[in-house]
Amino acid sequence: MDDVDKQILDCLQEDATMPRPEIAERVHLSTTPCWRRIQKLRETGIIRKEVALLDRRALNVGLTAFVAIRTNQHNPEWFRRFADAVRDIPEIVECYRMSGEVDYLLRVVIPGVDAYDGVYNRLIRAVELVDVTSSFAMEELKYSTALPLEYVSDDGRWTPGPRKPTSPREAGL
Repeated sequence: MDDVDKQILDCLQEDATMPRPEIAERVHLSTTPCWRRIQKLRETGIIRKEVALLDRRALNVGLTAFVAIRTNQHNPEWFRRFADAVRDIPEIVECYRMSGEVDYLLRVVIPGVDAYDGVYNRLIRAVELVDVTSSFAMEELKYSTALPLEYVSDDGRWTPGPRKPTSPREAGL
């Protein structure tokens, strides 16, 4: 992956519906080579899918709850039931297995606390939980679906930190 690929990805992360000729112009390529690069980024799985980002408030799910879950069940059967329940509850939009004190962390979007209670009850009916702690977001300070691209090197491998400039031009000098 070179700098042109990263510029293309920046454009697509900004707006996946951006016309291909506009992307090509921004990255200083003609349309066909730009299109080929986008196809290769799809084929290699770097571009997983293109989706529409919806306005949560306009869809009446403006409240976000972060739910920390602890369990004493660490067996495949429990995990299967938990994963199925999480997949079946559409208000749960993210779920992570964690290290430390909490076993799982969920991000839930709902219209209000009453709807959250419904999500909570569906979840506890599906699986046994030791502790469920919920925190409601008071204000969203940052939300982005764009991933940082400075950690990938020109040969496509991940580097341990941001790539250092290799020329005065790259350093902005």
